[in-house]
Amino acid sequence: MTCSNLAIHGGAPVRPAFLVYGSPLLAEDEIAEVVATLRSGWIGSGPRVARFQVDFARYLGAPHAVALNSCTAALHLALLACGVKPGDEVITTAMTFCATANAIIHSGATPVFADCDRWNGNILPEEIRKKITPRTRALLPVHFAGRPCDMRSIMDIAREHKLTVIEDCAHAIETTLDGRHAGTFGDFGCFSFYVTKNLVTGEGGMVVTRREEDADHLKILGLHGMSRDAWKRFSDEGYKHYRVMMPGFKYNMMDLQAALGLKQLEKVEKYWLQRQAIWERYNQAFAALPCFTPPPTVPGGRHAYHLYTLLLDLDRLRVSRDEVLAALTKENIGVGVHYLALHTHPFYAETYGLKPEDFPNAQFISDRTLSLPLSAKLSEQDVTDVVSAVQRVLEAYAR
Repeated sequence: MTCSNLAIHGGAPVRPAFLVYGSPLLAEDEIAEVVATLRSGWIGSGPRVARFQVDFARYLGAPHAVALNSCTAALHLALLACGVKPGDEVITTAMTFCATANAIIHSGATPVFADCDRWNGNILPEEIRKKITPRTRALLPVHFAGRPCDMRSIMDIAREHKLTVIEDCAHAIETTLDGRHAGTFGDFGCFSFYVTKNLVTGEGGMVVTRREEDADHLKILGLHGMSRDAWKRFSDEGYKHYRVMMPGFKYNMMDLQAALGLKQLEKVEKYWLQRQAIWERYNQAFAALPCFTPPPTVPGGRHAYHLYTLLLDLDRLRVSRDEVLAALTKENIGVGVHYLALHTHPFYAETYGLKPEDFPNAQFISDRTLSLPLSAKLSEQDVTDVVSAVQRVLEAYAR
């Protein structure tokens, strides 16, 4: 294989049509449920949202769940519900999406970043310990790519220092550790149903929590600060006056979104198995290439298989990660980057005085990572095309 065979150099791509990264699988029953919602006349927050909360909590084994319009909203409200305020610090990982840090900032607190494991991307408990100060109020671990964090150690740290734990489970709906679902270890667990996630509502999120009073607080915060179950004021139970209990937010989920979520939740285990098969095929296909495949899940852990991230072995390649991304795109394969670490972005670097050497592992990942399509929607041919394109590009650019 030579570079001249690559599509980026004028050759034919491995497939004629572009394979969109992260495209969800939506079936006819989901479409029918959305249509039924439209015909019901109840489009905003209503009975389907209420049912989705119950079903999702049951799936996780969580006592309470509150549906919202995004995981970002879930993180924000969880921080407010646990009393985080200006002057407080919240420790999170440098290897995450900006929403994690932004939720901390919007709560009035200061995000404090800890380094991650070089190979699996999860926050390191020993790095958390280094960042604790008298101002630390909460820990916000992220189950990166769907792999469970070391929640045993993180919860030990939290108990020792009397800290709240808010789990960012945007990637981790099916993730478990020691038989418990991610999101049920800490005080709050925050989930995403964005269009690229394992369970899709287009936009949407959920907070789970153990305490009923926390769930009630979240419901009020998420709907303008109005009294609990204010959405029922237009139901057939008769009009009910609401009371504004606090200045809340417009973060509620709609029944249109919950309609998708209810049907997607029925298939979440089936789709997990389909992604697992793709994951294993990728691992086998890429084992001999100049890259590092994801490490095995820890004993007692279950990976959600949300992101399939390769780390390029730049010592064995003649090009950068971005040149590999461009070549795969030319081969008509959609790719992603998860993530450029937060300390590499101008806002966080300048505002908090962050430097690359502060986070060597997150920097290592930032320079080398790329994500490949991993969706239950992928056909056998789609997966074959991804494998062929990655092999073609990395073999051509190998030293």
